[in-house]
Amino acid sequence: MTGTPLLAEAPAPTRLWTPSRVLVTRSAAERPHGQRVLARLEAVGVSDVELLRGDRLPSLRGDGDRAAFMRAKDTLALVVPPPSKRRLQPIPPSADFRLDLAEGCPAHCQYCYLAGSLSGPPVTRVFADLDEVLDGLDGYVGRGGVTSGTATRGDEGTTFEASCYTDPLALEHLTGGLARMVEHFGRHDWPGPVQLRATTKFDDVAALLGLPHGGRTRLRFSVNAASVARRFEGATSPVPGRLAALGAVAAAGYPVGLTIAPIMPVEGWRADYGALLDAVAAALPAGTDLTVECITHRFTPGSKETLLDWYPRTKLDMEESRRTTKRGRYGSVKHVYPRATTAELRGWFEDALADRLPSARLLYWT
Repeated sequence: MTGTPLLAEAPAPTRLWTPSRVLVTRSAAERPHGQRVLARLEAVGVSDVELLRGDRLPSLRGDGDRAAFMRAKDTLALVVPPPSKRRLQPIPPSADFRLDLAEGCPAHCQYCYLAGSLSGPPVTRVFADLDEVLDGLDGYVGRGGVTSGTATRGDEGTTFEASCYTDPLALEHLTGGLARMVEHFGRHDWPGPVQLRATTKFDDVAALLGLPHGGRTRLRFSVNAASVARRFEGATSPVPGRLAALGAVAAAGYPVGLTIAPIMPVEGWRADYGALLDAVAAALPAGTDLTVECITHRFTPGSKETLLDWYPRTKLDMEESRRTTKRGRYGSVKHVYPRATTAELRGWFEDALADRLPSARLLYWT
């Protein structure tokens, strides 16, 4: 479905984030996208907006207590990243290249992967150089190693992942950046096939439904078993809201996807994940182009330390003795489920997906 989007009814958003404080660097305020974000912030009634004299943010670390953490999570910074950020990096197994709208997320997921990836206080930084970044994408087309030119995923073209270090839909009502990306990918005369990819735990999709996406954006929704989502995914849209949004964007002609993550073998997991897949099947219109990505829960020593600092009362299982240690090429350490547990999970999901969502394509399991 790559033609004019159909008229689809958007579900009412269940959660919209309003930052309590916004910091804007001088260069960000001068960029066209920065000015558009400032106009949106004013329109939604954000009053504490500080225009800085220079391009350095003030210290945001605080004194390390819980209040300092919450202040950081409630702060949005509008900045221009260093030029090195414009040199896009590969992001396997998801996509050929990272395409960052922002870094940081307002949600409170107690397993947050950003805890092991981003340093410093958890402020959400929105990048004001979006127009320049989009103008420089042609040179990347055909140069990726994850999808473009591969036997298994070559039909996706050169892929650009917009949700590696943020949830773009969580910020969309404040920035409009995802819609700008979707329109650029849909209308631009590319030198080869391309696809924009974004995944979210939110459901405010109304502004995306009528866009000329041209079938070049795959919107994916990060979902989990009800027992996992209720306990560990704070300040996100409830899973039923995400599934309603999934159905709406599919009806509007978007190719869509599920990011089932992080998969956990909690008590009753087969029934819980089975109910999730049944709910997905019920939400989707016939003929939907659907992909699935399955990611099991893992953590690093650094992310565990950060998460316990952020969420000291968490019930998330991060006991190393119940995990297998996986080492990367450069000595990095991840604690993953034992091989037998992973094999049991994978076998069940592959069978359940084939049974409940037979037209879906499983992109990878990790």
